[in-house]
Amino acid sequence: MTLRRRRYPTDLTDAEWQLLAPLIPAPKPGGRPPIHDRRELVNAMAYWLRAGCAWRLLPHDLPPWQTVYHYFRCWREQELWEQVHGVLRVQERIRQGRRPTPSAAILDSQSVKTTERGAARLRRRQEGQRPQAPRPGRHPRPGHQGPHDHRRRR
Repeated sequence: MTLRRRRYPTDLTDAEWQLLAPLIPAPKPGGRPPIHDRRELVNAMAYWLRAGCAWRLLPHDLPPWQTVYHYFRCWREQELWEQVHGVLRVQERIRQGRRPTPSAAILDSQSVKTTERGAARLRRRQEGQRPQAPRPGRHPRPGHQGPHDHRRRR
């Protein structure tokens, strides 16, 4: 495929597209002919994923963000990405001379520590203690006038 735009670092190489193309659904028959090439849609999704930007911030030389988002969402709902991952994982394992599916797995859990301040607040809540009163100038009741509120009640 010849691009009409400058190549982005996230664009698929020909070899990558050759692996991925059979896994991407073809346009539905009988409908309106597609305007955008499937490879360009995947390139735009790769750009979005790598950039971590909002959909609306996709560059203007990629397909319109609405189109890219539509296909991304449809394929996500069809669990296409999980299928693609599974197929590519099997292909890579076979290429490495390994069995297609792993025979064992290692699971690791990460413990998250809390700060002393957070732990103390949690302990108070568990022991049924009332949290500390708000600092001066902060009023938890709506409509309550504090020392910095210059409105007059009528």
